[in-house]
Amino acid sequence: MSRKNRHKGLLPAAVIAAMLTVTACSTAAPEEAKTPETGGVMEVSTVRASDPYLKFDPGETFDNNAVYAAYEKETGVKITNKWVADGSQFAEKLKMSIASNEIPDFFPVDAAQLQQLIEADMILDLTPVYDKVATENTKKMMTMDGGLQMKSATFDGKLMAIPSTSNPYYAQFLWVRTDWLKKLNLPEPKTMEDVAKIAEAFKTKDPGGSGKAYGLAFNKNLFDGALGVTGFMNGYHAYTNQWLDDGTGKLQFGDIQPQMKDALRGLQDLYKKGLIDPEFAVKDATKASEMLYNDSIGMVYGAEWMPAQLASGAVKDGKVVQEWGVFPLPSSDGKPAKSQIGLGVDKYYVVSKKAKHPEAVIKLLNHWIVVNNSQSEESKVYEFGKDKVEKSSNYWLLNPIFVNNQTNNNGEVLPDAIANKDESKLQTKDQKTRYGRAMKYVNGDTSLWWEYLISGPNGAVSLYPEMKKNNQFEQNKFYGAPTPTMVEKGAILNKKRDEVFVKIIMNQVPVDEFDKFVADWKSMGGNEITKEVNDWYNKNK
Repeated sequence: MSRKNRHKGLLPAAVIAAMLTVTACSTAAPEEAKTPETGGVMEVSTVRASDPYLKFDPGETFDNNAVYAAYEKETGVKITNKWVADGSQFAEKLKMSIASNEIPDFFPVDAAQLQQLIEADMILDLTPVYDKVATENTKKMMTMDGGLQMKSATFDGKLMAIPSTSNPYYAQFLWVRTDWLKKLNLPEPKTMEDVAKIAEAFKTKDPGGSGKAYGLAFNKNLFDGALGVTGFMNGYHAYTNQWLDDGTGKLQFGDIQPQMKDALRGLQDLYKKGLIDPEFAVKDATKASEMLYNDSIGMVYGAEWMPAQLASGAVKDGKVVQEWGVFPLPSSDGKPAKSQIGLGVDKYYVVSKKAKHPEAVIKLLNHWIVVNNSQSEESKVYEFGKDKVEKSSNYWLLNPIFVNNQTNNNGEVLPDAIANKDESKLQTKDQKTRYGRAMKYVNGDTSLWWEYLISGPNGAVSLYPEMKKNNQFEQNKFYGAPTPTMVEKGAILNKKRDEVFVKIIMNQVPVDEFDKFVADWKSMGGNEITKEVNDWYNKNK
């Protein structure tokens, strides 16, 4: 029951790296980062997780690299690592560091750890140092969402962390093999009934000729950003892991609402008809994707980056061999389906009470916002290393603080710019990079097919303006730290939910088993969680 955006999921790390180097930026004129007034260097320590996709230039390491050197030169802040752990071991090592009070000057935490550190009185109230040291540009960037993300890091009026901000409007879509729709003379999907009919046709007529066809692709991790069931459920106005306003000023949990039962019934119907791979419950998204690649399945739910997942099957030997289209979530009734979204924050940067130079952390924040928005040759060092040339080394991973734009207008700008080959419309660094990739595809580089399907004239981002206009997003209303009962019983409740949902989908138990799950959820801690969440909501509306 964390605040993490559940739509982000299974995108291959190499593609995440390619995309995050150009995360959406503001058009605000950047302010120059300033070195300390004294002219000296301030040293601050942090902790880092290694990443297999980070490739160091010869002679460089986590402790000695061009990115850290650039920060020291430009801001007067020397970054040191208290320790570096393998990505798979980072969480456990950080947990041990917190438990033993052996923490660095600043470091990233999740919402539960933030609450823990506040209660243990181990981290600094950043309010005065942020007010004094953060530039006006930084303050503007950090509140472009109206201040909600910053509010999530504020406790009793005190700013206890810097949220790792991002754009929360990150939707689920339905992706369909449009070459198969044409081949079978099928209409584009607009309703859940259409989805069922297309799935039936793809299964029975096997347009890919695989000999083992199904209608819809899912995987065992039900709520993955790719090949998950979230988008399907949203089509029934069901929202998993979301707290929703019931219309009377109280919050209720999406997992236990009647609409969820309707969505599970819809999935069970598809399964009983043989339209879902019977082995989906033992396949992760990577394994399940093989059925997309080998022409066995031509319809799947996924986030805007889904084309990066599809590319392995769509582009072979330099040729595009599969045609995919992206569609807004079909609805089960006449009301437009809403895509569920989170707050847009999944981690926070905290500063130890023992830190000698807390202002240095805000200087790093100021500078990151400058270089992440700039187009200068010098700023390329923070993305590509000392040679400032993109070479898939993922040097951007070395930046110690990431905050990204809370809003973007890619949907309004990119599809039109790409269609008309008009660079004058581009405003941000992200848009310029995406435009460049899409143009390479237009000019024959099929390896960048995925970017064109994300950002091009009929790509995923082209659907956002209409979705925003029609308010087709359902945002989680709870963004507080995990409540005591969530911490104690949340994992058990989520495990039970997943088990029951899979059994219902696979027709191992009747749909009415959902009613028993609801009763169990309430009696096993759900009622206490609901009370705690509403106590929070009453204070934070």
